[in-house]
Amino acid sequence: MNGLAFDTPWALAGLLLALLPLWRSGMQTATYPWLAMLPPDPLSQAVALTIRLLAMTAIVALVLGLSGMHLREQSVERIGHGAHIVMLLDRSSSMDNSFAGKAPSGSDDGRDAGGRATQGAVAEQSKAEAARRLLTEFVDHRDHDLIGIAEYSTSPLFVMPLTENRQAIHAAIAATATPALAYTNISKGLAMALSFFDRQPVQGSRIVLLVSDGAAAIDPDSEAALRILFKQQQVRLYWLFLRTDNSPGIFAQPDDPRDDNAQAMPELYLHRFFGGLHIPYQAYEAENPGAMRKAINDIDRLEQLPLHYREAIPKQDLSGLCYGWTGVLMALLLGVKLCEARMV
Repeated sequence: MNGLAFDTPWALAGLLLALLPLWRSGMQTATYPWLAMLPPDPLSQAVALTIRLLAMTAIVALVLGLSGMHLREQSVERIGHGAHIVMLLDRSSSMDNSFAGKAPSGSDDGRDAGGRATQGAVAEQSKAEAARRLLTEFVDHRDHDLIGIAEYSTSPLFVMPLTENRQAIHAAIAATATPALAYTNISKGLAMALSFFDRQPVQGSRIVLLVSDGAAAIDPDSEAALRILFKQQQVRLYWLFLRTDNSPGIFAQPDDPRDDNAQAMPELYLHRFFGGLHIPYQAYEAENPGAMRKAINDIDRLEQLPLHYREAIPKQDLSGLCYGWTGVLMALLLGVKLCEARMV
């Protein structure tokens, strides 16, 4: 009962009233000249004691209800399967285009005017909209994860810290529908994503899930700083690359040696940089929402390590329960009173 508390503790003084049934039972009495000749009646004595106890319990329940009895908010340690995940979302202007590299013209939910699913409508979704929809589904399958969200374009944007509140996570993902900006500064975005793990206990998997449709060259100083941060935070890195049609992917090799540089092929060089961090790293290349779904499902399958976490249990009001018991006991006492024999 360590979590038991009262909103109005002074009302507990009313518990002294529970002693009243010991003094007066409330039952009708009759005077007889002499009872010594009658044998003891254990059944009658038991009934009388039960009536007194019912009355005392009813008074106690009523007083506890009036005092606002409740259980304090607590946290309980749980063991589940999941991870600490930071979603780092690209908010450059190209994410507002479809996988075909043009402004989306289909419905956002991939359905025609009659409500039927259409492959063409899905193909015309913007990459950002497809990412929001599939990431929301991903969150719904990860009951025990702590999830944080960051964005980046010209500068990094802190959206939401690591949390287990699914309603807040859904709202944060939906909030990424705001208009995007023009540029991609991925080094600052990665640094912000890694900062989410500061002062967080190292337990289960630590994951950075990068969702982007492009990359940018990272200067040597930023590369050196990121190498240190990735080592310190002990994270796993997943890169979900949303490739636009007819654009080079993260695995493409340059045909001309003169193009083998970070300025000409930033996606390839970023992939090489990630591969050289000596951390668990996996890259996925998706050319449509279906490929995105397969990649996200694969990440969901891979990251199911045991995870210790603490679940918050909110305050529980017990006054309603007390009033309920008061009503039940009062009804019993009323029934007993109605069964009482009346003296003529």
